[in-house]
Amino acid sequence: MKGFSDKFSDLPDYILKITREIWEDRGLATLHHYYGRDIPMRFPSGLVTGNAGVIDGTLATLAEFPDRQLLGEDVIWSEGPEEGRYLSSHRLVTMGTHTGHGAFGAPTGRQFTIRAIADCAAKGDVIDDEWLIRDVGGIARQLGWDPVEYARYQIETEGGPDACQRPFHPSHDVQGPYTGRGNDSEWGARLADILTRMMEKDFTVIRQDYDRAVRTEHWGARGGWSYDFAETDWMRLRSSFPTAKFEIHHQIGRSDPGTPNRAAVRWSLTGPHSGHGSFGAPTGAEVHVMGITHAEWGEWGLRREFTLIDEVAIWKQIHLHTGDVTLRAAPQTEAG
Repeated sequence: MKGFSDKFSDLPDYILKITREIWEDRGLATLHHYYGRDIPMRFPSGLVTGNAGVIDGTLATLAEFPDRQLLGEDVIWSEGPEEGRYLSSHRLVTMGTHTGHGAFGAPTGRQFTIRAIADCAAKGDVIDDEWLIRDVGGIARQLGWDPVEYARYQIETEGGPDACQRPFHPSHDVQGPYTGRGNDSEWGARLADILTRMMEKDFTVIRQDYDRAVRTEHWGARGGWSYDFAETDWMRLRSSFPTAKFEIHHQIGRSDPGTPNRAAVRWSLTGPHSGHGSFGAPTGAEVHVMGITHAEWGEWGLRREFTLIDEVAIWKQIHLHTGDVTLRAAPQTEAG
């Protein structure tokens, strides 16, 4: 790859190796090289600019979960609009034990296993633009939190409604160096069409395009087999925000030797919390939902679907709108 070290054979090799080097080999200082000095990093929880914040956040996470592992499950990638630039959509399984103080409170001794998906733009050995969704609700649940309450806990520990970090909204965004939209693969187009039809409330697409034995893995570290789980989860999400604007920001499809046809699509919903569904009674809160979906196809249709949103960031937006920010319950610690 032009501009990249010879120790990387291709983009997936680059992504998998630097992830291990940073996290499991404790090479936090390598982030000065692998992450651009002014990189914009977009999380559902907010926008962070600069690799100093990335380094400090990585250190804090490792202090809270010192045995954390990150297992690369897939890297779906495309070439960018300029020579030597790439975009990878990296899906990984991450696990750890809550033995340190940090963002989730006092140590509980509990373990978690979740997925995360990172869309990273890279050029010349350096990641300089990123969109990252961790299944924060999945961690919260496994550590004993209700995601509704954990969102209140975030508001409280970040200084209250006036001082806390605001979840990401497009109006906060900055333009990074990556301007691509993906590639023109039919598999990316297929997944984009499926998501668009669901967001247009045509849920017949699931039984038409999904394998009857489909395995769906969703936010909250939840999953299910066949049509029912996928239909119910997608309907409850859309029903919560029935008039929100749906947008596709990036789509990639790939057909590589030894792998199934697969796709990665980054998308969003922006609009009012105006319906009943996954997020309780409607509040009218203006909400932005950042989402990434990966899919794989088999002989009888879409056979595996992975979708992440950050439900805690959504509840945080709802709480800040309603003013209902008083913490009601917290998980027990090891001593409790």
